[in-house]
Amino acid sequence: MLEPHRRPSESEVLEMQPTASSAIKGAIQLGIGYTVGNLTSKPDRDVLMQDFYVVESVFLPSEGSNLTPAHHYPDFRFKTYAPLAFRYFRELFGIKPDDYLYSICSEPLIELSNPGASGSLFFVTSDDEFIIKTVQHKEAEFLQKLLPGYYMNLNQNPRTLLPKFYGLYCMQSGGINIRIVVMNNVLPRSMRMHFTYDLKGSTYKRRASRKEREKSNPTFKDLDFLQDMHEGLYFDTETYNALMKTLQRDCRVLESFKIMDYSLLLGIHILDHSLKEKEEEISQNVPDAKRSGMQKVLYSTAMESIQGPGKSGDGIITENPDTMGGIPAKSHKGEKLLLFMGIIDILQSYRLMKKLEHSWKALVYDGDTVSVHRPSFYADRFLKFMNSRVFKKIQALKASPCKKRCNSIAALKATSQEIVSSISQEWKDEKRDLLTEGQSFSSLDEEALGSRHRPDLVPSTPSLFEAASLATTISSSSLYVSEHYPHDRTTLYSSR
Repeated sequence: MLEPHRRPSESEVLEMQPTASSAIKGAIQLGIGYTVGNLTSKPDRDVLMQDFYVVESVFLPSEGSNLTPAHHYPDFRFKTYAPLAFRYFRELFGIKPDDYLYSICSEPLIELSNPGASGSLFFVTSDDEFIIKTVQHKEAEFLQKLLPGYYMNLNQNPRTLLPKFYGLYCMQSGGINIRIVVMNNVLPRSMRMHFTYDLKGSTYKRRASRKEREKSNPTFKDLDFLQDMHEGLYFDTETYNALMKTLQRDCRVLESFKIMDYSLLLGIHILDHSLKEKEEEISQNVPDAKRSGMQKVLYSTAMESIQGPGKSGDGIITENPDTMGGIPAKSHKGEKLLLFMGIIDILQSYRLMKKLEHSWKALVYDGDTVSVHRPSFYADRFLKFMNSRVFKKIQALKASPCKKRCNSIAALKATSQEIVSSISQEWKDEKRDLLTEGQSFSSLDEEALGSRHRPDLVPSTPSLFEAASLATTISSSSLYVSEHYPHDRTTLYSSR
């Protein structure tokens, strides 16, 4: 039962009307097709600040009009937010209007399951290029306010794992507002993900539910990752440094906008398993020939997001050229992996409701483990978790134990020879001086005082006792010392 005086959400609308899903997808395609096609008649110009806040609206009746085509969906109104600004951004990423329309409108949209608690709907285009997600009113409003600064940073730092928004729309029908954003697709369907994780760096209730685990392709969480991949994922030095630098820069940008509660969506493809499943993969997924005819979106893949185009990142994996832009890595078992990742759910601002949510959770649970936290702490905890528990650097190969042992013994042998020979020569010289010179006690006292020893004793060799201890230790720990120095001489030093 729905609560009184509350509008139903998108998921509740689909539960009440089983045919609403196809109607929503068809209306979305029709509205985007009309607005993008109508936008081509407007001349190109520089984007102004007021362009970020423009909202264009068009009414599309089912019988059609002078400006809109007829359709078999219920009457609806379609709004486009910041159309000129988003056109500029699509051009910035190399997406042509015809390719954008073909990807979204040529084939029916494919609905995806949502593992999150937001209740959003997810659709993917048939060519795997774009994700269409429904958002709440506050999220759409926040994105519109975020656009100027967010895309200024994106234009300066194109190597980013932050989501790329290509359009913001709203469909109104029957008193229901459905707001959608068009984004880049992080996990391509043509590459099977053997494991998928949604990571926040939090441990409070961060385990996949039983219902989620029963799905064919479940999305696991932080505690599941620590259990399954307890040793983490390993990269070569160059890839690891590029990945961590990108994550640090992205987190600081989100922190500056006071954004939190975001996640790292991580898809793991095991190459060793894919060799056995290759024939089945080809028969079930989208043919590569279909993708080859599409545009090349700049920085749309995981590898390009951290290193830019032209970097192959093949320090670990070289035998499989068709990696779909995945980042090469290895598991603690030595399995060769391809990783696909991106930061998602960035439209959460740390407002009053989030502050209250963290306050009562911190009273009941450990405040540092819950996912809702202030942006600065959230970013630091997120980076620490990724750096220490998820992503690790492959260490340089160490010398073999046999060679290391031989080198250490040889070094010990050479060192012992130098110490004993120097001590022997020093002792002989001092003994000869004491026997021949016949110094007076006064001169001996002065010498003793100059050498920081007691004045009432005849000066002794400063390091003689240390030399005896070293000689005793060396003679007991190394067989090579006894070969070059007779045992009676070592005993003489010790007794001395």
